[in-house]
Amino acid sequence: MSSLLHIKDSYYFEVPKFLKPSERSQRSEFPEYWVRLDDEYQDWEAARQYEALAGNAAFENFPGQAQLIGAYHSWRHEGKNFAKPFDRFLEESTEADWFQQQLALGKYAKQLKGETKEACDARLKDARPLESMWNQIKAEAEDVGAFDQEASAWSAEKISEYNSHLAGKILIPQPFGKLKNNYEPETGFCISKFMILEVLVAATIVFLFTKLARYVSNGRPAKGKLWNLLETFLLFIRDDVARPAIGKHDADRFVPLLWTIFLFVLGCNLLGMIPWVGAPTGSFSVTLGLALVTFATVIVAGSIRFGIIGFWKNQVPGMGLPLPLAIFLVPMIFLIEVMSLLIKHAVLGIRLLANMVAGHLVLLAIMGMAVAAAPNANWALTAVIAVVSSVLFSCLELFVAFLQAYVFTFLSALFIGSAVHHH
Repeated sequence: MSSLLHIKDSYYFEVPKFLKPSERSQRSEFPEYWVRLDDEYQDWEAARQYEALAGNAAFENFPGQAQLIGAYHSWRHEGKNFAKPFDRFLEESTEADWFQQQLALGKYAKQLKGETKEACDARLKDARPLESMWNQIKAEAEDVGAFDQEASAWSAEKISEYNSHLAGKILIPQPFGKLKNNYEPETGFCISKFMILEVLVAATIVFLFTKLARYVSNGRPAKGKLWNLLETFLLFIRDDVARPAIGKHDADRFVPLLWTIFLFVLGCNLLGMIPWVGAPTGSFSVTLGLALVTFATVIVAGSIRFGIIGFWKNQVPGMGLPLPLAIFLVPMIFLIEVMSLLIKHAVLGIRLLANMVAGHLVLLAIMGMAVAAAPNANWALTAVIAVVSSVLFSCLELFVAFLQAYVFTFLSALFIGSAVHHH
């Protein structure tokens, strides 16, 4: 992952390579998922899978091993299929159509053109035992420990190359799951970099505001620069966001939620300003999760105020239409309003994501232009332009970090306000 464009979630933290060199000297010292991505291991596993399938009378039409493995090698070296194992080749490749048909995978998992529903159901039923056997074959063929014992040791050149790839990466232990690679989980619950950063932001908020609450619990004013700053944020959210958007009568009970949203989004945004850390709000899973919090609050708050049926009835504004027109128009307006309710909350998450990613993309473009122009231009002038532009844009990103936290919180308050009032 680029140290500049650190917007993709990963299962490691990145630091300069000289701070965390990789000095592994043998295969067993590398992470298990890294070994599984190695060409030698994948060929070893492919041979075990092939032998198990070819020796099973339930599977038919098997090509020769050399032919099938050769096709797998060609498929594996295509960009979109890079480092995918042999079982993925059988399940996804057009050259393994005969295998997918037997297991009813892909296009064969549904009713085919010209096929009756009864024939489709019978075909799918016949495929279930084969699928179960195939899953067992995959599980038994994958054995990094056996490969380490049977296969020859990796060459010094390969170990050096792999150490170069892993240098500067602090791998996150995965006690609850298994990784496919540095960016994708395979099974279980895998802990990513953004998860840890989000917990860090949440824990910081809890710690600071627990202490602030203790200071002011007996009616004393908050003293000190930090506590006055936090109180200023809270009063701003209450007086300039919650009360104008929701109304003074209802706003105060939603202020704790809005405080938390604002400070959490702000904290995640500001992490993106730290080199090699990254902003969790640059991931759609994070921004969508935040939008779902607002959406759930809208549904629950509106249902408490008007009742479950009343909340959905409230989506249609009162227009005093004559009955013949109302029968025709009200259902259409209701569908439009419900779609609008869903879309505007989805856009709430997308807007935050887009603004946080855009700044990193512009910085990448600036640095890319500097690198591209350097061989053909004055190096000193190119460096000055790139550095000054990056600094200025970083200042703009700092402003955007605060602005987007405010915008997200204000829009959340508006949506909540519309849910607890009659249209």
